[in-house]
Amino acid sequence: MANTSPINPFETAKQQIDIVADLIGINDGLREVLKHPKRELTVNFPVRMDDGSYRVYTGYRVQYNMARGPTKGGIRYHPQVSLDEVRALAAWMTWKCAVVNIPYGGAKGGVICDPKHLTRGELERLTRRYASEIAPIIGPEMDIPAPDVYTDSQTMAWIMDSYSMLKGYSVPGVVTGKPISLGGSEGRGEATGRGCAYVIREAAKDAGVKVKGAAVAIQGFGNAGSVAGNILYDEQGAKIVAVSDSRGGIYKSDGLNPHAVEAHKQKTGSVVGFPGAKEISNDEVLEAKADILVPAALENQITKRNADRIQAKIVAEAANGPTLPEADAILFQKKVTVLPDILANAGGVTVSYFEWAQDIQGYFWGLDEVNSRLERTMMRSYSDVHKVAVEKKVHNRTAAYVLAIQRVVDAIKIRGIYP
Repeated sequence: MANTSPINPFETAKQQIDIVADLIGINDGLREVLKHPKRELTVNFPVRMDDGSYRVYTGYRVQYNMARGPTKGGIRYHPQVSLDEVRALAAWMTWKCAVVNIPYGGAKGGVICDPKHLTRGELERLTRRYASEIAPIIGPEMDIPAPDVYTDSQTMAWIMDSYSMLKGYSVPGVVTGKPISLGGSEGRGEATGRGCAYVIREAAKDAGVKVKGAAVAIQGFGNAGSVAGNILYDEQGAKIVAVSDSRGGIYKSDGLNPHAVEAHKQKTGSVVGFPGAKEISNDEVLEAKADILVPAALENQITKRNADRIQAKIVAEAANGPTLPEADAILFQKKVTVLPDILANAGGVTVSYFEWAQDIQGYFWGLDEVNSRLERTMMRSYSDVHKVAVEKKVHNRTAAYVLAIQRVVDAIKIRGIYP
């Protein structure tokens, strides 16, 4: 009988460490250090509901590795949040920050709840109580949370205010992804999609793909996917031929105007039904005739079942974990350039770092400066990953992990083990 138990994400994260450790010769002691979070906090706290009753919620904050600096990572609200999921996400944040060479370690947080069944008042009280419970281990020099699944800039505003009340003065640098009026950064909202578009542009040069006129398919026309599409279309002259959302997809071989598609989605709630386009499924978007594919929806979309049918020469992962390991091997054999999530969608954490830096200085940059700094960071990071891939004759995902883990290992070795 087939094993139907779900894959433990933290076991996957540890396997990735072993693969890289074998490749670059990390000793057993350092492997053990890399496989254990530095600190994890579990909190159980009461929240007063609108009807006057109390309910107890469980939340987590995991700080994975601090060798390169304070930890950084989002907070998610979801019924399926588990400690192992938070550990895995904190590990992946560690590698993501190291790939783009920003001076952070990785962290992640979560509360087991269903925000869809909570009122705004209940959400605020839950957020403020959770913030006060994790307050001893967060702060601008220690651990800087950010939005994640079902949390947003309003959630960050509540956390920033709660933390500031405990301190007795305003501390904008305690979180990123805040509203601009509280010390948020210009360009943060579109940073993930913009960073992805920059990495595509750089990779296209090595892959022999001309972005101008190239056909692009985007699975998941949400924030990251639509921004990446708009920039590829407006600034790089690409042709968007297919896009999708949770309800389905659309295809037009001679190209779609992504701004018109966005306006249609705003009006109707979906890209489906866009005039003049053929309706296709989400799976068909992945397999569409395109030069560039941007999976920007959910994880586990490209598998051994469909990897052979992917026609794109470049796959840029704007989503987290859209490609399974068995599909990586197939795409590598087909000479498809895969831009892994820890590189392709690291524009978000990069501009979060910029936001934190601006908060610390109390000096804010304009949008052009934010975007040009993001562009330089993403160009350099792609170049670093590509160099490792060529040297080690591995695909870009392994190269990104080699680069990231080596940087963390170097920091651990240089600092030494205290005492």
